[in-house]
Amino acid sequence: MAITTPHQPPVHPVYVIGGGPGGLAVAAALGARGVRAVVLEKSDAVGASWRAHYDRLRLHTTRRLSALPGLKMPRSFGRWVARADVVRYLEKYAEQHELEVVTGVEVHRVERDGADWILHATGGRRLTGRAVVVATGYNHTPHVPDWPGRDAYEGELNHARSYRNPGPYEGRDVLVVGAGNTGAEIAADLAEGGAARVRLAIRTVPHIVRRTTAGWPAQRTGILVRRLPAPLVDRMGALMAKVAVPDLSAHGLPRPTTGLATRQREGAVPVQDVGLIDAVRAGKVEVVAAVEAFDGAEVVLADGTRIAPDAIVAATGYRRALEPLLGHLDVLDERGRPVVHGARCPREAPGLYFTGFTNPISGMFRELAIDAERIARRIAKSK
Repeated sequence: MAITTPHQPPVHPVYVIGGGPGGLAVAAALGARGVRAVVLEKSDAVGASWRAHYDRLRLHTTRRLSALPGLKMPRSFGRWVARADVVRYLEKYAEQHELEVVTGVEVHRVERDGADWILHATGGRRLTGRAVVVATGYNHTPHVPDWPGRDAYEGELNHARSYRNPGPYEGRDVLVVGAGNTGAEIAADLAEGGAARVRLAIRTVPHIVRRTTAGWPAQRTGILVRRLPAPLVDRMGALMAKVAVPDLSAHGLPRPTTGLATRQREGAVPVQDVGLIDAVRAGKVEVVAAVEAFDGAEVVLADGTRIAPDAIVAATGYRRALEPLLGHLDVLDERGRPVVHGARCPREAPGLYFTGFTNPISGMFRELAIDAERIARRIAKSK
């Protein structure tokens, strides 16, 4: 007599879109809870965005506060981890946790199908998952403003994503556009690396903080104050700036009129000084007005000045570029950012999670690690 067993529906994996630190951390945290996670990475290796960053870059957060769940960063990396070491760490992380990473696969669209999710991917793939974690990153698609005359500009214009080191700019007149952390660091790198002249075009004066003050890292301050009321943090930040950061008004960098926390909640993190202050004070980096337009080989600045640099590096940010993937699900706000993140799901999209789409002053890697544990815990409970 044959014994039959009831048909058991297949248990679909959790799909993690993006093989950067956020995606790998979630996959590892899920695996630790016995949940199968498949990481889909469109490039040919994990940590693609870190491989593409400029050579000089180091984590602005300390090694001890930047480890992902289940693997400490080696002490040999030093306190401020270099870009190349971050890449090595991510490779080791995927290997040690035996993560199921599928490279060369890009997800084009995600749709809800009953209790499951359907992912439409490279090569006509149609993948079914019990949950989806979107970890494609805060810095996804380079953005260059559509300045008047840009397309007819006769000079050299590149986004900061293509900048590696000052070698190609030695002896040249370079304009860096944008005073976020990337623009500030590239300007300092160029000044130290042999560029003949470096100008930094700024529209909104940034808050500048020391990476450490008397051995105390700015990240630890960010952790301590991140849940305090913004007006209080604004006052604390202004006081700390007067103590730790010189007044650069005479060099075109006055102190910001909007508070540090208020600005951060609008999406702008403070610039951690890794050479900009000294370069500005020494006249090696000249602060100029924002770019307004291009005219032939000239750049027109907001104050009416016209300049003709040999090359422009546009450190003008990135877009999340989530609209093609998720725009039809009503899970993005007016700026194209997820309406929720971490262990919360959008109301109309249960089983859809986001990580890595905020830019916290407490440290990106630290928050990715926290989010990973929370997301994994939530998904494991829903089995």
